[in-house]
Amino acid sequence: MNKSAITNLAAMLLIGASYLFPAYHRPLLYTGLFALSGAVTNWLAIYMLFEKVPFLYGSGVIEANFEQFKKAIAQMIMTQFFTKEKIQSFFAKEEQKIDLAPLVVSADFSPAFDALSQSVMESKFGGAIQMFGGEEALEGLREPFERKLKSAVTSIVSSETFKAQLDHHLRHSTLSNDLIETIAQLVQSRLDELSPKMVKALVEQLISEHLQWLVVWGGVFGGMIGLISSYFL
Repeated sequence: MNKSAITNLAAMLLIGASYLFPAYHRPLLYTGLFALSGAVTNWLAIYMLFEKVPFLYGSGVIEANFEQFKKAIAQMIMTQFFTKEKIQSFFAKEEQKIDLAPLVVSADFSPAFDALSQSVMESKFGGAIQMFGGEEALEGLREPFERKLKSAVTSIVSSETFKAQLDHHLRHSTLSNDLIETIAQLVQSRLDELSPKMVKALVEQLISEHLQWLVVWGGVFGGMIGLISSYFL
């Protein structure tokens, strides 16, 4: 059972308990209702990041911005470990079969996360996330997102297809701007194979588990507001 389900279940148990303990009916009922409202609202906001919901404008923001996400990945790959200087240094040290994984590990993946964070904050859900700290709240996702994205990019540059094409171009090209352009085209062609649904699945896999904490805290803060309100309404 995930964090969202546990939070919703806890809220519903409080609502049920309000009818079992009449002496505490109002505090328990208000706490449960407000907690359920906060949790469900945040769950819906997270769901709408990944899924298109009919009649709800702005939903499906990840799929809608998948071109921007792919562009950020391509730019990050080329500027971090496919510059002419880094390739020259790599060739000078490596005499055996090319292995690009070490370059991926040492690369800075912050631009990819920044692009995703900007897309989310500029979406219709930026206001909801702003209530929980805005971009600072998303900072907690940076490390797990970059770690898992490194793993995904490592899989791309370690694939047999990528290596075969790169080896072919290295054998027939000189270490020049033409080679850099060839690699850029190769990377772009690989990224072009990603569909909006594939990008959505990748991002969802990377951060959905961590975003469940928004549901938990939505329930907690909603419950606190409900408890306080029960003594004034």
